Amino acid sequence: MKAEDFDKKFDQGQDDIIGDLDLSTARRVNLKQKRINVDFPAWVVESLDREAARIGVTRQSIIKVWLVERLKAEGLSNKAEGVEAEG
Repeated sequence: MKAEDFDKKFDQGQDDIIGDLDLSTARRVNLKQKRINVDFPAWVVESLDREAARIGVTRQSIIKVWLVERLKAEGLSNKAEGVEAEG
């Protein structure tokens, strides 16, 4: 399907367009993962583990969520790429 036909179908609200997409090559922009190591005092790890268990998530998940929340609150998320933060 040509891009013009796809755009027209979308703009006119015609049938579901998902079938016209190749989702095997889809990717989410600015979400490339990069592994880092961080050392914390034992009491911090223990506190993280307690809070993670309390809400039913992993230690890694709670660290990610809290860091992203803080970066967004500070207005710092995605500044390196020059992209405005979502949210």
